[in-house]
Amino acid sequence: MLAPLLSFFILAAPAAKPATNTSCPVLGGKVSEKSKTVVVRGETYRICCGGCDTQMLKDPDKYLQKDGTPKNAKK
Repeated sequence: MLAPLLSFFILAAPAAKPATNTSCPVLGGKVSEKSKTVVVRGETYRICCGGCDTQMLKDPDKYLQKDGTPKNAKK
């Protein structure tokens, strides 16, 4: 009985926006389409290494503007 309900929420969840960043929001290293990603607040971000995903999830406000733009993004 619980499985159909869970599958409804999984299927109904909106897809995360694709990553567009060219540098890691945490350490600032270069990233590419092959880089590891993390989803924060419905947006996908490329990160340079495995520890950055934990940092982003732990304190996203430290690395992201209110609109979701990485704070270290080039203007």
